[in-house]
Order: sequence, then C-alpha cells, then structure tokens
Amino acid sequence: MMLKELNKEYDKLGQKYGAKELDSIYNGGLEQNPDICFVFMNPTKKILASSKEWKGLKSPWIGTKNIWDLFVQVDLLNPNIYQKIKSLKREEWTEAFAEEVYEDIKKHKYFITNLGKCTQIDARPLPDSVYKQYLHLLYKEFEIVKPKIIILFGNQVSSIVLDQKIKVSQVRKQCFFKTINNTTYKFYAVYYPIGNGRFHLNHAIEDIKWIIHENV
Repeated sequence: MMLKELNKEYDKLGQKYGAKELDSIYNGGLEQNPDICFVFMNPTKKILASSKEWKGLKSPWIGTKNIWDLFVQVDLLNPNIYQKIKSLKREEWTEAFAEEVYEDIKKHKYFITNLGKCTQIDARPLPDSVYKQYLHLLYKEFEIVKPKIIILFGNQVSSIVLDQKIKVSQVRKQCFFKTINNTTYKFYAVYYPIGNGRFHLNHAIEDIKWIIHENV
C-alpha cells in the first residue's frame, strides 16, 4: 500500500469529523526510512492547504509560522527558508514555496503527520474517540514509511498511540517500544510546542535535540 491510497480513507473520516468546507491535511516529508516521524494532533483552518482552492501539497503547517521556530532550532530546517517563512503572510505562501519547504524537510530526513487528519475550524481539542478512529491508519503510515524513531507531541496523542496514560512531564527523554504488525518502533513523548503549549517550546527543543543526538 502507498501513502496516497490512505487519503481516501482520511477523506471519509474528514467528512465525518472535520469541517465540511475544509480539506483533510495528510502528511509530508521523506516517505522512505526517515530518521524521525513527528506526530502532531490535528489540523485547523489556519493551515492554508486546507482550503479547497489550494491545489498543492495537502501537508501540515503550510501557511503558518510558529511551528517552524521549533524545526529551525533543532537544526531540521534551512535558516534561509525559515526567514522566508517568517516574512510571509499566510496568503502569500504559494504552492511552489510549499514544495520548496517540504523538499528541505526531505533533505533533513524527517516526516510530518497528524494523528487526526480532519481539519477543524479552531483549535478546540478533539475527544479521544475521534483520534482513535484514525489510529489504524496512522499505524499503516508507520508501516509504509518505516521511520527510525517516532516523536509524539502532547499527552493526548502520546497516550492514544502508546495505549497507556502518558504525562509528558514525567517521561521526558524516555524511550517507549511498541510492536505494530510485527515491527517494533521506538517512540518518545514530547511537549506540544504550539498554541497553549508554546510555553513549553524550549523544553520540546531540548528534548528533541537530545533524542536526535541519541538516535540519529
């Protein structure tokens, strides 16, 4: 199975759980054996690519600014591209620039995805029951992409993916092993660095630098 084959399933769930006027956001980056797979929560309409007028990549964080502060500070983004991101308004992103950003992500050997692909109007949290509808598809992503390590952002995503109660503050820099479809993956839980989690950005940067040093 290829990643694109999962998109139809994501779209079905997006119609059920997301805003009907917005497209699902899938994933992006290095699709074969990346050093790291980053797993976020779910997209909102702030992602420019969720617009039905957008014909380019339907990948996370297109048109936003704050998340790129994290990636540049852990040396996973070209500083020149970062400066351009910070200079552009949301509507000034082009489909070509989004491709440029994700080509740089490929060069840095990582992959970005969300547990939930259903785009919401705002950042209100989704219930666990919605995220769990996506879990088997996320596991298929892991099977296809085959990342060396997987970094989960936030308590909720970490708890659902690892199927145990996780408090990031109590498990920083701790490796979890989970076997999915006969393959064992290495997971780390990291503070969510966006929105209300912005307060923990420096902790997320510290932990990701340590994880990269230990594993990559």
